[in-house]
Amino acid sequence: MTEWLAVLSWPLLAGGLLFFAAGSIGLLRFPDAVSRLHALTKADTLGLGLVVAGLALRADDLLEVGQMLLIWLLVLASGATACQLLARQIEEPPADD
Repeated sequence: MTEWLAVLSWPLLAGGLLFFAAGSIGLLRFPDAVSRLHALTKADTLGLGLVVAGLALRADDLLEVGQMLLIWLLVLASGATACQLLARQIEEPPADD
């Protein structure tokens, strides 16, 4: 059974790698900062989710799976929050004194 799980984990890991690459290319190619942030946060969040799913299939213990899920949830929350704060700073013009 573990051989099947290892075989099933490879497409998830490869998909995560592709989403990481797509996010990095979007960061380099998109014209403005807001679309760059959007591409990077969405692609990297999904990429990390796929990597966590692929590694969860290979994990020996349920505790390891729980730790990986917790890390992914923290990255989800912090990435969305940081992106929102950066986008607000980019879009708001500086106040004139």
